[in-house]
Amino acid sequence: MTDTPTFGRYAEIPVDKMTAEQKDGYQAMMESRGRLPGPNKIWIHNPKLAKVIGPFGAHFQPGRYSLTEREREIAVCVVTSHWRSAYPTSAHERIGKQVGLPADKVDAILSGLPTHFDDAREQVVYEIAIALTQGRWVPRGLYERAVKALGHVGITDVITLMGHYSSVAMTLAFYDVPDGAPGMTR
Repeated sequence: MTDTPTFGRYAEIPVDKMTAEQKDGYQAMMESRGRLPGPNKIWIHNPKLAKVIGPFGAHFQPGRYSLTEREREIAVCVVTSHWRSAYPTSAHERIGKQVGLPADKVDAILSGLPTHFDDAREQVVYEIAIALTQGRWVPRGLYERAVKALGHVGITDVITLMGHYSSVAMTLAFYDVPDGAPGMTR
């Protein structure tokens, strides 16, 4: 591995320089994701983690879980901006707008300002994300609205999506990966 950073502060490992275990982790990540985006470039350094987080992250790809893409981006934008991580926040600001979230609502989320969604499911996702990232108690009313709007499958998808993107954002923040950093081509 070179000491020259290639992705923020992180010096990526070229495939031909990986240990056998890292190559296994890399292969598992590529099989589950088809590519090596964002923090996955860093996580392959830990092959045991790569083998489990690749398939876990792949669960949150379109069509594999219970949320709409708009709902997903509401939660992801709340989480990544909460951790003040430039790379994923900027990427998901663009994606949120691409999937049809109004620009003013995305801007409010990223700025930490209150906003409101007319769609009951989107509003509940937003409220869950805000309550959990702000370390607030989830009141019974929000719990009941969430069960009614999302069911337990949807609720657990929101919560675990938020946990996954907390890991994404904190990893990229720790390694100071700037907006749009390409890293090595894989």
